[in-house]
Amino acid sequence: MTLHSLITCPRCGTAKLETMPTDACQFFYDCTACGVRLKPKAGDCCVFCSYGDQPCPPIQDARSKGSSRICGA
Repeated sequence: MTLHSLITCPRCGTAKLETMPTDACQFFYDCTACGVRLKPKAGDCCVFCSYGDQPCPPIQDARSKGSSRICGA
């Protein structure tokens, strides 16, 4: 399981390597460069699934088990 994701701000393009929580989805992320508050895109459970290069740990776990569940559901 990957615990780090490179999250990229869609507004300014700043990318930052962040540690993802292992027990929950992160719904908000504040860009450290421009300050915009990111929220998940429709259909995604968290900001890492929407803007990161790796999905969140709960989704990684579900995929490794062959489940298509959305985390938090």
